[in-house]
Amino acid sequence: MSEPLRPDEIRALAMRIRRHVVEMTHRARASHVGTSLSMADLLAVLYGGILRVDPANLGSPNRDRFVLSKGHGCAGLYAALAERGFFSSARLAEFYQDDTAMAGHVTHRDVPGVEVSTGALGHGLAIACGMALAGRRDRRPYRVFALLSDGECDEGATWEAALFAAHHRLDALVAIVDYNKMQSLGSVAEVLGLEPLARKWEAFGWSVREIDGHDVAGIQRELGAVPYATDRPSCVIAHTVKGKGVSFMENQLLWHYRSPDAAELARALAELDPAP
Repeated sequence: MSEPLRPDEIRALAMRIRRHVVEMTHRARASHVGTSLSMADLLAVLYGGILRVDPANLGSPNRDRFVLSKGHGCAGLYAALAERGFFSSARLAEFYQDDTAMAGHVTHRDVPGVEVSTGALGHGLAIACGMALAGRRDRRPYRVFALLSDGECDEGATWEAALFAAHHRLDALVAIVDYNKMQSLGSVAEVLGLEPLARKWEAFGWSVREIDGHDVAGIQRELGAVPYATDRPSCVIAHTVKGKGVSFMENQLLWHYRSPDAAELARALAELDPAP
């Protein structure tokens, strides 16, 4: 595992992830640009030093596990993995193309660094629970991080897994909720309100922190402090902005499914200019 990135390097990584995302979704005429952008800072912090993973030793039994439960945000994950050396950035051109490995919901087959295929919302946390329980029984030191959407907190399977994790005292498990407050057909508040979300997780037996999901230093601090309590799983509720980084996409429901056309791509890339 390489040395952790500095905060300025993590912010630069998040910018590159966002640039890849808008390019990938434009090229593929594919959806889910908004949700990929909202979690870019979270991914940059995770792969910039929190996760104990090594692209040169992917099969290590002691590696940390990362589960992207919101599998439709896979453009962001693929971009993060490419940027951190799990495979060549040239492969990002495969995204959403016929007969390629990089499907429109995250897939582990032939994509180094992806632990498990996901996409049916509400199942990723349960998979992460199984990984954490197996690690405890095998006496392995790894942690398991699962990144959930707020929309999948509508799913009963998510709360079954939350109960399971607390019951089995899985303190190696960390759930991160990308709380951008928008889902496919409307705002979370309109579709099925989740508040008080933190208190719900606490009532299910988790130790909970709430953070600004775009504050790199804050993300580093909170994810670096897990587990928050012995024998309790940890939940980080990250308040984010859907479409973060591209002004005309931010908080706009349109960009859950739409892909940028050529003119919109140019505008987005201009706003995501990595130059100081």
